[in-house]
Amino acid sequence: MSDKKYRDLLYAEKDHVATITLNRPERYNAIREGMYEEIIDALMRAGWNRDIGVIVLTGAGDKAFCTGGDQGDKGKGRYGTGTLGVPVEILHNTIRDVPKPVIAKVRGYAIGGGNVIATICDLTIASETAIFGQVGPKVGSVDPGFGTAYLARIVGEKKAREIWYLCRRYSAKEALAMGLVNTVVPDDELDAEVDRWCAEICERSPTAIQIAKSSFNASSDNIRGIGRMGFEAVNLYYETEEAKEGGRAFREKRTPEFRSKRVG
Repeated sequence: MSDKKYRDLLYAEKDHVATITLNRPERYNAIREGMYEEIIDALMRAGWNRDIGVIVLTGAGDKAFCTGGDQGDKGKGRYGTGTLGVPVEILHNTIRDVPKPVIAKVRGYAIGGGNVIATICDLTIASETAIFGQVGPKVGSVDPGFGTAYLARIVGEKKAREIWYLCRRYSAKEALAMGLVNTVVPDDELDAEVDRWCAEICERSPTAIQIAKSSFNASSDNIRGIGRMGFEAVNLYYETEEAKEGGRAFREKRTPEFRSKRVG
């Protein structure tokens, strides 16, 4: 079942592992219109295929895992499902809901929404070239659900606030130290390392792993409701001049003037 074609993804199944590759390397694998739906579809295909034991989510090329939503698409209006008109929260929930471990294989940038995706995945294995960080408040955006509250559970409240308030970038070594990734390896060893982790997982009881994943998720599933309410607020925020200024400034390569357009 690996013959289905996607516009912006590569999908392959081998040795009980499904690999989903975000395939826009020329745009640092940024997510554009329709791409969220493709990722969700691929996750569901793999997640409910009894022959698949692990799902690997990665980005094409060596420059980026994913840099979140494509700012070039912003301002085109809402075009799909989900609170924001793009199914961001549906993608996040799908990663958590599929009954298989999802491994983020990270080369290059995992920034913005890409950083959130890597955070939500069950496991994150990074190359030494990986760079993590947030840009939301720099471009008039924020993830009010798993991207903030779940991040705080992983790295601690103080560090999570630093990541979001300052929008700094962090090396793979720094990400490992704060618990954002599971392990870091040289770039030329990343594929083999991920293969080893997948092979070990596939030797374990799939039912036991499914139950374990559900149990891990249960302790943080209240964030799902918090996120839904938060996305409703973000939906309103995106209509403000303050939020729009962030996108404009990014595209025009200038410093945004948020304070002159602030909402409250």
